[in-house]
Amino acid sequence: MLDGLPEPVRRYMNWTGVVGRPWIRTAYVKQSGLFRLGLDKPWMPLKAHQIFTVDPPGLRWNARFKLYGLPLMSARDTYQNGQGHMFGKLAGLVTLFDDRSEKLSFGAQMRYLSEIGWLPTAYLSDSIHWSPVDDKAADVSFTDQGRTVGGRMFFDDLGRPTRFETMRYREVKGDYVYLPWITVNEAYGVHEGLNLPTRGLVSWQLPEGLLTYGDIRLDEVKYNRPGDAI
Repeated sequence: MLDGLPEPVRRYMNWTGVVGRPWIRTAYVKQSGLFRLGLDKPWMPLKAHQIFTVDPPGLRWNARFKLYGLPLMSARDTYQNGQGHMFGKLAGLVTLFDDRSEKLSFGAQMRYLSEIGWLPTAYLSDSIHWSPVDDKAADVSFTDQGRTVGGRMFFDDLGRPTRFETMRYREVKGDYVYLPWITVNEAYGVHEGLNLPTRGLVSWQLPEGLLTYGDIRLDEVKYNRPGDAI
């Protein structure tokens, strides 16, 4: 299945250890970290769990954020059948956002593409296409329900994925702005026998500078659990 892939992608797949391993159909992921809403906003600790499916592709992310030391904000982000949905509440009572728009769905599909590095065989799916760039990078695209998103992935000499760059819509005061979106892997480790990124920084490139708004750590991964679905 690695035949025809760009050289850095073959290097990446060999580094992960997926060669000769069972195909990953679903993944359950637990995360912790920090999140903020803007350059002038405070960092909020978060705890989250997430389910990925490969056929059909989908994700469901549930998170709780602490405000002033209390777990007052919750959020749910889903992607299923080409449709994204982001929903959030404050103190379980006040709806902060409830978005199913086309631009939100575009962003949810892009998120799926960037995060399936936690289940690397998903990058070998029929819906994923790779194009060579050079020895350290390759372009990757993901087509689902008639919509295609894509970006550029960078790899080091060992095959570790170091960075993902693309364009994505950011919600700003009820409107969307099309901006560069960047994820950088800061650490790596072993889960379920595979080499995976274990800490990532997520950023928007704003006109006034880089906004790193997420510092996410991978705490646990489980593959092909019975009953996992979106």
